[in-house]
Amino acid sequence: MRARIIDAPSRGASPDGGSTAMKTFQQLWELAKPRIVCMVLVTAALGYVVGSKDAIRIVPMLLMLAGTGLAAAGSAILNNYLERDIDARMARTRNRVLPSGAFDPALALGAGVLLVLGGVILLASLVHLLAAFLVLLTAFLYVLVYTPLKRHTWLNTPIGAIPGALPPMVGWAAAAGQLDLGAWILFGILYAWQHPHFYAIAWMYRQDYQAAGFKMLSVVDPTGRRCFHQSILFCLALIVVSMGLAWLDVAGDLYLVGAVLAGALLLTACVQLWNGRTVRDARRVLLASVVYLPVMLVLIVVDAGLRGI
Repeated sequence: MRARIIDAPSRGASPDGGSTAMKTFQQLWELAKPRIVCMVLVTAALGYVVGSKDAIRIVPMLLMLAGTGLAAAGSAILNNYLERDIDARMARTRNRVLPSGAFDPALALGAGVLLVLGGVILLASLVHLLAAFLVLLTAFLYVLVYTPLKRHTWLNTPIGAIPGALPPMVGWAAAAGQLDLGAWILFGILYAWQHPHFYAIAWMYRQDYQAAGFKMLSVVDPTGRRCFHQSILFCLALIVVSMGLAWLDVAGDLYLVGAVLAGALLLTACVQLWNGRTVRDARRVLLASVVYLPVMLVLIVVDAGLRGI
């Protein structure tokens, strides 16, 4: 009896094991790039809302977001795994858990693969096969095409924008079971939006990218002219493409006015970056681009509610 009483605390006392598990979870959370995953979920939700012809079905939408989020987190972990050697050369990334040696690369690889497969399987079995295929395609393009291209050509940004623009199509496919013209317009919106967003980041961290050997446009053209020029052009394209939802009568006047104003604000920030070419100007573009997507989602939801009255 006494032996059992003595042994009980040793079996139950697992603060070290619990803290280790929590630390591992926190490190995996960091590797999963939660901000990017959140952006993916916002755009996937946008696609689901617009693609829903009738009332929005909450449970299928949540399942779609769960599968998409798992796969997005897994893709981010795999991206971190593949770039751990390059991240060690950059000041802003060298202290991340993989390049710093604080996390086992093999565990990251396994977790990334399992999360991607888990997300795809969830979507294929509980949501829609087309949505699952699009998520798998997104992971493939992001991890095995975009990630290695960053070392070879500045075209990594326009090519990498393809998987970045697929999440709203995932949401649309989950809601409608097919890809209509509206889904392609959402793809175009996200594709155009990513250029000023990532070119701003590329300008802010151009020295880091150069030290790491990334062939970003801000490195290939250190004057920034091509980078800023493309940002402005894609902002103009973004405004035009975003009008397409109103032309299709998928969204109404409230959305149309709001989308044009939001695009104009982003364009204004890009023009300021063209004129100033400072890190502060790039941060304005980045902030404007981050605000743009939630604003678009709110506009579409509110517009749909008003039109349904």
